[in-house]
Parts: sequence; C-alpha cells; structure tokens
Amino acid sequence: MRTVKATAAAVTAALAAGAAGIVAGRMAGDAGLKLPPGRPLPGEPRLTVHSTAAGRIALTRDLAALRPGTYGLTGDGSHAVVGPVLTAEPHSADTVVRRLERVTHGTLAPGEKVWLTPNVYVGDPGSALGLDHSDVDIPGELGLLPAWFVPGVRDTWVIAVHGLGATREHTLNVMEFLHRHRFPVLATTHRGDAGAPRPADGLNHFGETEWRDLDAAMRYAVSNGARQLVLHGWSTGATMALRAAAHSGVRDRVSGLILDSPVLSWELTLRALAAARHTPGVLLPLAVRAAQGRTGLPSDHSGLYADRTAPYADHADRTDDMGPDRPPPPTLLLHGPDDTIAPWGPSRRLAAAHPDRIALHTVRQAPHAAMWNADPSAYEEALRRFLTPLM
Repeated sequence: MRTVKATAAAVTAALAAGAAGIVAGRMAGDAGLKLPPGRPLPGEPRLTVHSTAAGRIALTRDLAALRPGTYGLTGDGSHAVVGPVLTAEPHSADTVVRRLERVTHGTLAPGEKVWLTPNVYVGDPGSALGLDHSDVDIPGELGLLPAWFVPGVRDTWVIAVHGLGATREHTLNVMEFLHRHRFPVLATTHRGDAGAPRPADGLNHFGETEWRDLDAAMRYAVSNGARQLVLHGWSTGATMALRAAAHSGVRDRVSGLILDSPVLSWELTLRALAAARHTPGVLLPLAVRAAQGRTGLPSDHSGLYADRTAPYADHADRTDDMGPDRPPPPTLLLHGPDDTIAPWGPSRRLAAAHPDRIALHTVRQAPHAAMWNADPSAYEEALRRFLTPLM
C-alpha cells in the first residue's frame, strides 16, 4: 500500500511539475507573442531624468544612455528627441549628458522615468514632418488597414512596414529622405496595430501571417499606379517583406528590398525577448515550444528559418510562376552586432551566401531596429546608393 501511495504521489508531483512548466513556458512565450506596440522592448532600461537645461539633458549613466546617434526619449505622457552624448559637459559620475534637440510634448521633470526609442517623430507625416499625405484604408484579409500615403512623382513606390513593439510612426524616420528623392511612400499597418483588425488569437506571429497584410498593401499600390515596388521593413516588418517578395501575387513588381534588423530566426528572437524578461534559461525551450503550439509557427531549422529568407532560399529550384531563373531582388540589409533581439549572425550568413544580390551595411552600437538612429547620415547615404539604380 505504501508503494502504491508513494508511486501515486510521485506521479502527481510529476504532473504538477509538468503543468507548472507548461504555464511557465506560456508566460515566457508571451514576451514575444504579446508585445504591446509603442512600449519599450524587453531589456530596454528605464532611465531617470536628473536635470534639464537649454539644449541639455542629464540621464542615468547606462550603456543605453551612451549610445551614439539620435533617439526619441519617451516617458509616460512625454516625448522628446535627444542627440549625441556631450562628453565635455560637466556631469556627475552617475549621469550622462546628451543634447536635448526638442521636447515634442509633455515635460521632462527631474525624477521622471524615460526610455530611449527609435521613434524620433510622433504624429503623422503632416504633423511631424510637414508633408502632404492622405489617410487611406487598404482592404486586407481581416478588414481595412489604415495607412499613410505620401505622394511622389516616381512610378516606383516604397512600402514601409514597422516591426516588433513599434507603430507606423517608426517609418517617419526615413519619410523625409524618401520624399526628397521623390518616391511615393505607403506606410502601412498590419493586424494587431491600433485601428487595424485584431488577429483571432490576439498574438504576434513574427511575420508568418502578418505578411499577408503587406501583400494587401502591395496590391493596393499596384492598383493605384505603382509600376515597381521597394519593400522597406524593420524587424518583423523585414521578415514580412521577405515573405511577400517570395509569395505575393504581385511579387514580380518588387524591384528591391530594404531589410533593417530582420528577424530571420523567430526562435532566437523569442528566446532573446524572454531572456530579457529574466526568464530562467531552463524555461527558454519551453517558451519556444509553447509559442509554436499556440501559433503554429514552423520549426526554425539550424537557427536560420529558410522560408523566411525566401526568395533567397533555393530560388534556383523554384517551380512556381515566378520562374526558376528569376533572381531574387537586389537587397540592402542594415544590421549590426549590438542587436540583442534579432542576432545578426543569420543576416551575415545570408549576405555572405548572396554577395551578388545583397549589400550588408553594418551598423555598430545600435539596438534592435535602430540602425538609422545610430548614424542617420550614413544610413541615408546607404539608402541613396541602393535606391539610385531603382529610380
């Protein structure tokens, strides 16, 4: 009898542990599947405002506060823009002084908690940049998708699509540059964004389903006069661009891809997001399995999900109507070694495997999807060189 009771107790304990592991894995997986737009990504530190003066702001001394370049500085109810670190300015040992470019709204009182964000602009192309634009609705698979359209004289349109934890305001960083070079720009939303349809499961699928909303934007552009398309995506928006270039019914119109911090391995990114929330390492495989079970995401083989790098994966063996001899579109890949959310190893391998089609612009000291922020001039020069033959 004692043996039976002991066995039953052991089985019960094992089942309880298994159930607890499943719950823990599910909660850890939420780090990637339920990222709220417009909030800091896991791991982005909160900084304290110590003081402000004319054109100056002192922040908590942290590696994030020392990043080179131009960033948005966001708090609860405030937004500002900060420029370079001012090393010559007097400061205490625990602070960093940066140039305060402008306060967009709210106040930056001492003691306020803020974080750096790639979003330098808030609002829309008109209010943020003074650009004429139209608010348009794109018919998508799940319903209407709000988008901004900034007109231009060229018949090559740039379709800009944001990624993890961001909103379409992120695309405003390059909007002025693209408008100056006379490209029509369509900045899209996708399922789960504010004002856009919500997916049935309420989860982010790392571009696996969201790419169909980009496909809808591509069809909208073609039906409204675009002869060629350049897809410019950040993070999972870059993943969506790769998927759309491989599978869209109008993929023959894609003349170029611009991929900023692409998520080429959803498993690596999910692990990184969960780890940034201090998930114990032993639970990270459970987080991946839980996410796969909830979303149906395919397994990520060898850390580089081949289908996400289509049309580069096995393009010579394609048998669809794209044709086996059609080369992948020219691609500009902007990424760097300091991206802890979408590790750049897969980007380097992809670029090295296709040096004739992919130009890799390496950006250092930039977090995820902030390649422009680290050095706007160098980023835009890379864009100019890439886009000039496509004009």
